[in-house]
Amino acid sequence: MSTTTSPTRDIPSPCVGVCELHPENGLCLGCLRTMDEIAAWRDISAAERYGILKRIAERRRLGHRTVKRNR
Repeated sequence: MSTTTSPTRDIPSPCVGVCELHPENGLCLGCLRTMDEIAAWRDISAAERYGILKRIAERRRLGHRTVKRNR
């Protein structure tokens, strides 16, 4: 029996539980993903996930900000 995990599953979702889309740019206020990126996350490859993470980093670099979840 193999105990290895899928490389895709080793890349955690950037979701922080805020889950609200900005009304103008359509990015999640918590993780800076688009609705399409959020919806696809579960089924995409590791390479595609890394691509999304790179786009998130670029969005942050361009000044997009996230909000923190109230605890």
